[in-house]
Amino acid sequence: MQTPSNPFKAALARGESQIGLWLGLANGYAAEVVAGAGFDWLLIDGEHAPNTLDSILAQLQALAAYPLEPVVRPAWNDPVEIKRLLDLGARTLLIPMIQSAEEAAAAVAAMRYPPAGIRGVGSALARASRWNRLPDYLDEADAAMCTLVQVETRRGIEALDAICAVPGVDGVFIGPADLAADYGYRGRPGDPAMREIIEAALARIRHHGKAAGILVSDATLADRYIECGSLFTAVGVDATLLARAATDLAARHGRAASSGAAGVY
Repeated sequence: MQTPSNPFKAALARGESQIGLWLGLANGYAAEVVAGAGFDWLLIDGEHAPNTLDSILAQLQALAAYPLEPVVRPAWNDPVEIKRLLDLGARTLLIPMIQSAEEAAAAVAAMRYPPAGIRGVGSALARASRWNRLPDYLDEADAAMCTLVQVETRRGIEALDAICAVPGVDGVFIGPADLAADYGYRGRPGDPAMREIIEAALARIRHHGKAAGILVSDATLADRYIECGSLFTAVGVDATLLARAATDLAARHGRAASSGAAGVY
């Protein structure tokens, strides 16, 4: 039995647009509800959503029956956390807050077995290897790993060319909310000044032959960023979709939502 390949990674290498959705509800049942909607990838968020290893595992198991790629975002560029996520069966990770080539290289190394990297060898205990039922997993796993790094600070933008030049980085994802905050446009990632910065960054990423990605809920802006080179584009968040739909439904029946700050992404 051969180690499964990563069709999402292959699609990005071919330059094929991949449309995704953010999962922030931290629940396997909720993940499965949207899994059949037709998205190419779903992002399980371990940075800002209340996920644990157990809840991430439940979502990976729920999504396994569907023709899409689960992408997992760890809380940090931590080789210990990355190792555990890979052993759970994740093979495409989005590593947050990358600000230098050195940090990008560390993320790549954490996703590779020695001698190419530093991933700990514990496949006998791992869902990823089907508990050693994949006889060549240790030799074949590295080829299936897809390393996506997230640039979301001014410092990251300044180091973008060096980050893109790191071998093993498959894609660079622009985080618009944090990026806008760092540039002085907190809560306004769609400001014309930020759009100019983001569009230029997407073009630079594609110039280096890497896949570019972004999260944006505005459909018109999403189309624009895809035109500018975004290959893996998240177009919404499950929690936001639920909140907005519930608010709209209540409003149609004369009930006003409680006031509060709106989320931005």
